[in-house]
Amino acid sequence: MDSKIKEQIENNINSNDVFLFMKGTPEAPQCGFSGMVCGVLKKFDVAFNHCNILENNDIREGIKEFSDWPTIPQLFIKGEFVGGSDIVKEMVDSGEIVELFESKKIKHSYSKEKIEEGIPHFNE
Repeated sequence: MDSKIKEQIENNINSNDVFLFMKGTPEAPQCGFSGMVCGVLKKFDVAFNHCNILENNDIREGIKEFSDWPTIPQLFIKGEFVGGSDIVKEMVDSGEIVELFESKKIKHSYSKEKIEEGIPHFNE
């Protein structure tokens, strides 16, 4: 991977507490998987930044190599790769996502108590 692309990826990840590499934008996702992860972050009122990989093929291919993960979207929290849509969905279903937000000190609108009342799902 080009060092300039790697630097750009690292800068995005390291200068944002929550960063999503996705297809499209949060306002107009270009695939269901990207839309689902955006939906989760929005439902939890988590502030995040993003990169539309459809606008830059070098970033699109570079992020896959950088994280050693073959698909998009890719979620990073506090510089750490969390995973793609399947992992995020599993974390929401199990409640682990709130534990991750809390351990990383990410502001969100749900507490462990609210998880017991029922967590938001993607189709709501």
